[in-house]
Amino acid sequence: MIEIPSDLHPDLVPLAFLLGNWQGAGVAALDWGHLPAGAGGEDGPGTDKCNFGQEVAFSHDGRDFLEYVSHSWQLDEAGEKVRPLETESGYWRIDSERKVEVVMIRDGGVAEVWYGELADQKPQIDLVTDAVARTASAPEYSGGKRLYGYVNGDLMWVGERSAPGSPLQPYMSAQLKKAVDLREIAKDLSEKEGDLPDDGIAFFK
Repeated sequence: MIEIPSDLHPDLVPLAFLLGNWQGAGVAALDWGHLPAGAGGEDGPGTDKCNFGQEVAFSHDGRDFLEYVSHSWQLDEAGEKVRPLETESGYWRIDSERKVEVVMIRDGGVAEVWYGELADQKPQIDLVTDAVARTASAPEYSGGKRLYGYVNGDLMWVGERSAPGSPLQPYMSAQLKKAVDLREIAKDLSEKEGDLPDDGIAFFK
């Protein structure tokens, strides 16, 4: 169920499905500058992959944009954290014609402007880079595409990127679940039942 906060800016209602804290896992290419030299495959970008964990937050403060923050890290075969992969942050907007614009900064020294569109009758967004700027130390990168979708209560996304002179190639995809907000649960229980019981057994009486 998609909830629309009462203080959400009216322009952002079509993006309400993104709001919240999300956690999950996916698959990432190692040889796109995430890891030290030599950690990737030998057959070009996207040939050596790893599982990764991700936390994503979309929030708002009443203005006409969503604030976005993402942290990801490599996972070992047991699902334990190995090392950070990438951190990115930005701002999402949408206009009356369902056109979406995003500005994003990534920790590898890349700044991007993305444009896209919210699909008709379904919570799905296609984005393509319109402008890319990078520092001298950033890995080679010329543009990308992303697809975000809200599917059966989960937030799913897939990303492609390209280096100069190379075609777009998949580099990350993940399935994220809405994180439980314990403060909201406590608030709901308090409103429905009065004070929380001192003894958990009281819930079953």
